[in-house]
Order: sequence, then C-alpha cells, then structure tokens
Amino acid sequence: MRQELERIPVPDAEAAAERAREVVLAAFGEREPVARERHVLRVAAIAVVAAALLGGALATPPGRAVLDEIREAVGVERAQPALFSLPAPGWLLVASDAGSWVVEADGSKRLLGPYREASWSPFGRFVVATGRNELAALEPSGAVRWTLARPRPSSPRWAGTTTDTRIAYLDATGIRVAAGDGTGDRLLTPERAQIAWRPRSNFVLGQLHTSELRLQDTQTGRVADRVRAGSAVDVIDWSWAPDGARAVVVRPWEVTIVDVERDSMRSLPFPARDVTAARVSPDGRELAVLRAGEVLVIDMARPSVRRRVFAGAGPFEGLAWSPDGRWLLVGWPAADQWVFVRADGRRIQAVANVSEQFRSQRLPRAEGWCCSE
Repeated sequence: MRQELERIPVPDAEAAAERAREVVLAAFGEREPVARERHVLRVAAIAVVAAALLGGALATPPGRAVLDEIREAVGVERAQPALFSLPAPGWLLVASDAGSWVVEADGSKRLLGPYREASWSPFGRFVVATGRNELAALEPSGAVRWTLARPRPSSPRWAGTTTDTRIAYLDATGIRVAAGDGTGDRLLTPERAQIAWRPRSNFVLGQLHTSELRLQDTQTGRVADRVRAGSAVDVIDWSWAPDGARAVVVRPWEVTIVDVERDSMRSLPFPARDVTAARVSPDGRELAVLRAGEVLVIDMARPSVRRRVFAGAGPFEGLAWSPDGRWLLVGWPAADQWVFVRADGRRIQAVANVSEQFRSQRLPRAEGWCCSE
C-alpha cells in the first residue's frame, strides 16, 4: 500500500519542491559563520527550523530530492579537513578574529598579532598592519620593525621599489602617507576615500571619491587628474589593473572598467545586483567576478567572453588570485570552507574547518596572495 501511495502524483509537487529549495538555501545563506565546534549545532538548528517551515512539502518525493541536492550544494563534499598546502607558490596574508596570519606554501601558518587589517609590501618582504590605534610594519616572521601611534588607522597600502617605498593609510584625520621605514608621516588630504596606489607610477595614489577617481601625486601633493568612475552609490571596492592604465570599480549591479588615459568607461551589467567583488589577474588579461552563487572569469579585452568556473549555494566572499594567475581563492561562509578554483575551471580544491584553524568566529579572509618564488 505504501509503495502504491508513493507512486501517486502529488498536486503542485514541482512548485513545492522549488519553494523548498528557496527556503532551505535562504536559511543556509543567512547563517552567520562560527567556529567549527558550534558550526554543526547551528547547521542542525537551521535544518530543524527550515523543516518546520516547509512542513509537508519535504515529505513528498520531490521534497526529499531537494534536501539531497542541498546537502551536496552547500560545501564541497570532498574538502580537505585542514589546509595542508597551497595549490600554487606564494604566501597568503589572512585576516581572522584572532588577528593577521601569514600562510606559507606548505600550509604552515604564523599569527603576526591582533591586527585588524594588513597588506604586503612590494615583493612580500614585509607586512603593514593596523591595530586599534597603531600602524605597524612587520617581517613575515612576526618581528616588528616599527610602529606609529595613530587614531583608528585603516586600509594600509604599501608600494614602491626594492629601495624606495611609501605607505598610504587612513586614520581619523584623513589620508596619510609615510615612508616605508616609518619616517616622514604626514597628512595628504583631510578627505576620506577608498585608496590604492597606481601601478607603474612615481607614488601616485588613486582615491575613489563618490563617482570620481582622483589621482594625487604624493610627492608634491598635487592632484594630477580626475576621472569619471560611474555611479556614486553603493561602491563596494575598486582596484587597479597591473598596467596602471585601467581601474576596476565594483558595485552590486555592475563592474566598471575605467580607462584612466582616455577618461572613458565600460560597464559590465549584472541585473541580479549580487556582485560582491572583482579582481584583475596578475597579467591583466582576465577579471574574476564574485557573485552570490558563482565565480566568473571574464576576458578583459572581450568582456562578452565569460566562463563560470565555480557555482554553489552561496553567498561567497573574499577573492584572491594566486601570484602565477592560475588559481583563485574564494571563501564560502555557509560551509566554513575555502575553495581554490583553477582559473580555467578544470579543477577545484576545498579546505574545510577554516574558522577553527585560524581561531575565528567569522570565516577568515585572504587579504593578499603574494610573490611567486
């Protein structure tokens, strides 16, 4: 009798299955990432709540199929239990609740200290990091080279050559610049903006002010150029292409490629308004775009050429290219995983239990993948 009943078509079964899918995926997507020991309990609690909401829908064969699909969709099933090694040469700089870490290619990691943000110096010889009221330069071993007491510093950026470098950062007074040895610290402008050094320039700092990209010579203080950068609202992030001629501005509904030399723009629209990050490859040829449920790689010369290299029940966060341009690192908070994706989409490597490994409640974030050997 039971088998006969299960073969009877359930009215509106496909629609019920779709509703089941949406509710369960939403529950997973909204889950706050936690350390591993609490992770299993939280997932179980969410599953119970979702089941209560869905009621009889999941009792149907289509409903059970949805649950099977969700189990496979959230997290890579064959993820490694720990970060044993990186898939490409170089060193990762990682931010977690415990502070800033350096991870070497063999998977060994070192906690630098309780810093909030950090970035690499040119060639990866040093790290610049910010604490609550401190700017610090450190060696990758954790040894402190110098510190500056500053009110609420943030967004440290280091640029230059092997012999001459500058550090730009924000604090309560505005945008400041110092030499790489910590000397000559001065206020560049009392305005605040999202900042990044322009590549291949003599210490020109790009500053994204609402819809304008401002280029300022930090040696003289002169504003060298002002370039249109599109809409003024909801800017998430921006960065330079390695050639220094183009900038990429990221908004939820579009990625804008700004040609600084020609003062022109090219917009790549995303109607779903779910773009969270975009990064140019080390050779400047490709653009990786992070959306709510997928990772795309776009040809910078032909933006219509796009390939999806990874997809899942996101959202995802964080995005970093390996120094050799062959791999991408993506964070998956709902699964407590890092996913390393080949840029050609042919291979993935996932690491589970990431929060526990970096002593963090939130999913640790890669702040930079530096320096091929």
